[in-house]
Amino acid sequence: MSWATHYIEKLKNGDTVQFRPRGNSMKGKIASGQLVTVEPVGDRKLKINDIVLCKVNGNQYLHLIKAIQGDRYQIGNNIGRINGWITQNGIFGICVNIENLLLTGS
Repeated sequence: MSWATHYIEKLKNGDTVQFRPRGNSMKGKIASGQLVTVEPVGDRKLKINDIVLCKVNGNQYLHLIKAIQGDRYQIGNNIGRINGWITQNGIFGICVNIENLLLTGS
């Protein structure tokens, strides 16, 4: 069971999920630990730069759609790494909100 399995199951059941992904692969778009809201894709037309919860080569990611070729989507992070190509069957949800971080000065 990987980090997103529970969220993917909820998305497959039509539920919206919120979680705080860890890591720096989406630096500049999502900070490590920042609260995100992910909804099932439904009838949305996916496009380049959408942030999706997906599975590529057995690994789960909350990463970007970098390119689209027909019914295939290239997935990658925000710091230059490409994960690979998948079909929409490998995409479980789309990020619809990223919590704003309010930083207070000292």
